[in-house]
Amino acid sequence: MRSITSYFRILIFAGISLYFLNWIGTSGDVSIFINQPWLWSIWGGLIFFHISCEICLAAISRVIYNSLNLEAKEKYDARIALKKANQFMWIKIYYKALLGSKNIEEESEIILDHNYDGIQELDNDLPPWWKYGFYFTIIFAVIYLVRFEIYNDYNQDEEYELAVAEAMIEIEEWKKTAKDLVDENSVILLTDASDFNAGKDIYLNNCAVCHKSDGGGGIGPNLTDNYWILGGGIKNIFKTIADGGRNGKGMIAWKNDLKPLEIAQVASYVMSFENTNPLESKKSEGEIWKDAESLKEKK
Repeated sequence: MRSITSYFRILIFAGISLYFLNWIGTSGDVSIFINQPWLWSIWGGLIFFHISCEICLAAISRVIYNSLNLEAKEKYDARIALKKANQFMWIKIYYKALLGSKNIEEESEIILDHNYDGIQELDNDLPPWWKYGFYFTIIFAVIYLVRFEIYNDYNQDEEYELAVAEAMIEIEEWKKTAKDLVDENSVILLTDASDFNAGKDIYLNNCAVCHKSDGGGGIGPNLTDNYWILGGGIKNIFKTIADGGRNGKGMIAWKNDLKPLEIAQVASYVMSFENTNPLESKKSEGEIWKDAESLKEKK
């Protein structure tokens, strides 16, 4: 497997197989290779199989070549050499036509009168990339002149301010879906099973010692009733967990130990205790809390 064509075939096969596996498996915005990392081994196996086929074909071709007699080998080598010589010939011919160059026998037609110590100059055209690039700059300059000098389109200051405004909008949209950037004002109730299970683990490892595993309350208050000391609802619970309870007799602030997403997860899990009425629950503390936003929606 020594030909460049073989390597190109491997690269093309690798790209097509990666796209195909991702296409048939991905059902949303997240690639199947992220949800199912083991598929990388399948993709690697397909590439290995293709490389093996390329090696086998090259070995078979070599065996057949060695089985030929000397005359047949010479004919084969001549045919391959001719094929390589004519490869991409149309590009070479087209480029030569654009360049306006002549064969040595025809150079007398484009030779200039200049003579510097016997050195003469040919009247070849400029390289196409240079010539057409220069034409493009002229067209671009005319369009720019008309747009910004004659019709007074936006200036650099306006363009900068517009770009900053668009970037701020994109940042705000990104923050809405970036769970690790949530705070007490932007947090929402998380209902996905993965978030619920993560919140449950955090609660059992950190909160159950004071509030019991069923939320009935121990050292800490009962989390299953409608009475709240610092307010209920996802936003108030998030704030209480992050900043801590009442000074001197409330729980510690967890914002230095838990990430914003983890606080949102455990706050959402705490809300699942509502009206569960566990056995041996602690006496209610605080005041009955009602969600003002929910009341507004009902009105």
